[in-house]
Amino acid sequence: MSLLPVKEALDRILVSFDVLDSVHVPLKETVGRVLAEEIVAATDLPLFDNSSMDGFAVRASDVISAGSATPIRLPVVDDIPAGTMPTHQLQAGEAARIMTGAPLPVGADAVVPVEETDVHERAKETTLPESVAILKAAQVGANIRKRGDDIKRGDCILPKGLRLRPQDLGMLAMLGIADVPVIRKPRIALLSSGDELTPIGQPLGEGKIYDVNSYTLGALLKANGCEIIPLGVAADTPTAVEAALANAKDADLIVSSAGVSMGVFDFIKETIEKNGNLNFWRINMRPGKPLTFGHYQKTPFIGLAGNPVSAFVGFMIFVRPVIKKMLGNPKDDRQLSRAILAEAIQSDGRESYLRAKVTRENGSLTARLTGHQGSGNLFSMVQANALLIVPAGVKSLPAGTEVDVWLLD
Repeated sequence: MSLLPVKEALDRILVSFDVLDSVHVPLKETVGRVLAEEIVAATDLPLFDNSSMDGFAVRASDVISAGSATPIRLPVVDDIPAGTMPTHQLQAGEAARIMTGAPLPVGADAVVPVEETDVHERAKETTLPESVAILKAAQVGANIRKRGDDIKRGDCILPKGLRLRPQDLGMLAMLGIADVPVIRKPRIALLSSGDELTPIGQPLGEGKIYDVNSYTLGALLKANGCEIIPLGVAADTPTAVEAALANAKDADLIVSSAGVSMGVFDFIKETIEKNGNLNFWRINMRPGKPLTFGHYQKTPFIGLAGNPVSAFVGFMIFVRPVIKKMLGNPKDDRQLSRAILAEAIQSDGRESYLRAKVTRENGSLTARLTGHQGSGNLFSMVQANALLIVPAGVKSLPAGTEVDVWLLD
């Protein structure tokens, strides 16, 4: 069987997925979630003309000649803390004490900061002064935030498909939106397999290793906004594999690692064929050639290779785009850049994703491999900040070659 090109494999996988349905979630729980609808402002912001400073609301024409040597004293006729409404319409020759965010009184067209008055030191009491001396002229509109300066009613504030950031939550709060329409989290059933796997925290027996992929893939799923259905570690028997997969009924996707190669005890691929269909397996890529895609009963299934780096790279290339499509954002958002090879590299002709450290040197990006590229060498993945992409058919590249790098940080 010929090896399937990476792009063709990804295209065939993505066809099986659609955008998930939406749910309404309390605002405080939405950071990192994806907006299911465009957010449109239902009102102007600010809602009213207000002061951007603690100071005194005045008519600018009354203080046009004010200065430190020529102060203008005005009677103070109102006190307007934030959260209250003015009680007095400002007349010519009057001032009102006003706090930051408080509504501007009718008649005022400027705010003089307290620092530019003779009431610039905080008193021990809050008694309203009878008058205030203005020590600096104010222009019309000075220190005033006008209604609608920030947002006009009907403006598009946040686009559909946006992954919500902390500042976006603040914007939604400012608009008074308590429940936010978001795409529900993809439910991903996660399975590891292998008699050799031991849970961390337990002593290793002879010939055993710790279960790594449950943690790496679980962290990748959480970082990409998924809800995990843990299927645990299945022993290398068809019965154990089927028993684990039986718990994936509510999943949008099953992701497994190991058990999809050609080993005598690799039963996952066989179980998929028996209980569903196998679309393809074996990709023209390095690492991660024995990647499997199909359906277990009616649930889509992606089987990643078992070696830790193969599982990581396979997730990034195939599982991550599936999650993005389910969340309504199918565009390729990989951070691809061009870098200069600092050393000659060898490949085997498959499309290769080599672990590399990319640094900026002399105004351009330079790429160096992070050591041995064996698919079980996770430390080289830890040291890497990029995947260096070698196209299919290329077996060697000399130092100085410009290459594509996928920046991971």
